[in-house]
Amino acid sequence: MKKSFLIILSILLIGLLTVGCATANTDNDNDNNDNDNNGEELREFTLEELAQFNGKDGNPAYVAVNGKVYDVTDVPAWRGGSHQNTVVAGIDATEYISKSPHGLSVLNGLKVVGTLK
Repeated sequence: MKKSFLIILSILLIGLLTVGCATANTDNDNDNNDNDNNGEELREFTLEELAQFNGKDGNPAYVAVNGKVYDVTDVPAWRGGSHQNTVVAGIDATEYISKSPHGLSVLNGLKVVGTLK
């Protein structure tokens, strides 16, 4: 029993290390991240307008980072419009995300829906 537990634990750790290594190779400087917006024109948001996209009551969840507005609605870590019960959607989250352990690389692949005025 103990041996099978150690084998399973080893497999899980190898999987986590593999994912971590793949993630570590992503570009942390998100300035060149031209995420696909399907050719749609980007909307300009004020902070007041952005606040409406808080992921609550059926609203999409958007966050602004470095002047770009990202759709985090379908990101599991942002379910219900909050991340780790510390950051909420509908704000300029530049400071929080840039200081987070994952940094700006977490934005790679997210849809850019607009810019922050």
